[in-house]
Amino acid sequence: MSDFDDLIEDLKQKRDELRVQMHLASKEVQEEWQELEEKMSDLAARAELDKTGEGLGEAFSGVGQELMKGYERIRDTIKTA
Repeated sequence: MSDFDDLIEDLKQKRDELRVQMHLASKEVQEEWQELEEKMSDLAARAELDKTGEGLGEAFSGVGQELMKGYERIRDTIKTA
């Protein structure tokens, strides 16, 4: 499995864990969740189409890191609520 595939799997796992807890979240957190869901869908779709493209790893890594940080922010916000 490639580093990119590992990143996608990590993101999916974090997303699944948070999805269960979203009912505890504030409206603001739920809005951030929606934005992250759109980015995750876009990332996953592009990943399937562009797996063989060169130079895409850095772009996907940047979006992946943004998603990871967003999921972590949501997790932390829910924990403190």
